[in-house]
Amino acid sequence: MTELDLVIRQGTVVTAADVMQCDVGIKAGRIVALAANLPQAPQEIDATDRLVLPGGVDAHCHMDQPMSDGVVMADDFYTGTRSAVAGGTTTVIPFACQFKGGSLKAAVEDYHQRATGNAVVDYAFHLIVADPTPTVLDEELPELIRSGYTSFKVYMTYDDLKLSDRQLLDVLAVARQEGAFVMVHAENSDCIAWMVQRLEALGKTAPRYHATARPMVVEREATHRAIALAELVDVPILIVHVSGAEAVEQIQWAQNRGLRIYAETCPQYLFLTEADLDQPNFEGAKCICSPPPRDKANQQVIWDGLCNGVFHVLSSDHAPFRYDDPKGKQICGTHSSFHAVPNGIPGIETRLPLLFSEGVNKGRIDLNTFVSLTSTNPAKLYGLYPRKGTIAIGADADLVIWDPQRQVTIHNAMLHHNVDYTPYEGMTIQGYPEITLSRGEVVYRQGEVLAARGRGAFLPCGLSSFARPKLTP
Repeated sequence: MTELDLVIRQGTVVTAADVMQCDVGIKAGRIVALAANLPQAPQEIDATDRLVLPGGVDAHCHMDQPMSDGVVMADDFYTGTRSAVAGGTTTVIPFACQFKGGSLKAAVEDYHQRATGNAVVDYAFHLIVADPTPTVLDEELPELIRSGYTSFKVYMTYDDLKLSDRQLLDVLAVARQEGAFVMVHAENSDCIAWMVQRLEALGKTAPRYHATARPMVVEREATHRAIALAELVDVPILIVHVSGAEAVEQIQWAQNRGLRIYAETCPQYLFLTEADLDQPNFEGAKCICSPPPRDKANQQVIWDGLCNGVFHVLSSDHAPFRYDDPKGKQICGTHSSFHAVPNGIPGIETRLPLLFSEGVNKGRIDLNTFVSLTSTNPAKLYGLYPRKGTIAIGADADLVIWDPQRQVTIHNAMLHHNVDYTPYEGMTIQGYPEITLSRGEVVYRQGEVLAARGRGAFLPCGLSSFARPKLTP
């Protein structure tokens, strides 16, 4: 056998399909051996009583994304990916966002400038299509898809991002032709605007009214409409950050009919409720995200969906806005309307520990499902598998040595992001990453990030395992 660079010994190796006791041999950043009693290597890691997991793939996160309203994200590609590795995530896929009136290709070029020399782990880009002009549809988008940007997100809400149904059909048609994969933010924009106007007229502007303005019916209606549009074009889609029972019912209905409708949820819908928006003073703004958290009954529906296969991926939707910041959550001050507060919460570092603690350790999901939701399925969805998302011969040695017994109380001071709060402050969890490796290099060990700034590489993506191949003329 070729001399190995590193051997991980005596761990319990977990993939989406298997749990096995074996050593992991690494050479030149790749996994080259899975066997008992591998030969000695210059570098060794003892994983006795530990799990060896594939590095997490966070396929829905935001960092250093330019905003149109003066808001500034707290995390750039350095602090965002530093936080990721500390939480066991070794691949991130944030968004190159087109502005209305702007070029999609220019948005990608700008995002590369932001990422290059900063990321500590590997990354790919989704696109956000906000202005599907003929040039974008006929030239820029097909060219970008063929160049490794094979997934894109579309919005049914937010004035600066939303598309009409006709525009949605146009971009879905491009996805079908090119084999791209589409993510949909499903909320009814007009219903939300109507609710906001009436709430503000009544003086109901506190953060808790964010949930009132976005009831489940607006998510349910948009989810149903997105499914119908995808069915018309005959293209698979992923409904992102699903929050509760009514959207889940629409997705299950489509899945039961054999439609290729996939679903994602996030930790905020498992651990937060709308009551978290009703904190004294302006503190509820910390938990404003869209869709909003629901109630305990809906939390259970989301947990059930993780167990029964409705959901294919759990992402963080990391949106790093600082709370005490005039360019963050308080851009319009603490007496402003909920409608002015930037939407989104931080969570890239806590995603895996939260799901492991309350999912695996509480018996809600098994280890294989944990790996599927957080690593393997996102890698397959976005064309990175089997290089990422699994422990297999030839895969990148992106691995996490996981201590299933370690208890941690989450405090923002221990996290590595650049945000001044975590919505999970004070929560005690069990199970935490001990060592994280990226391409065979130890990049995190017991609380310390060791990765050099800029060592992360851009990953062009192949076509999704869940999308139809490109049609021939």
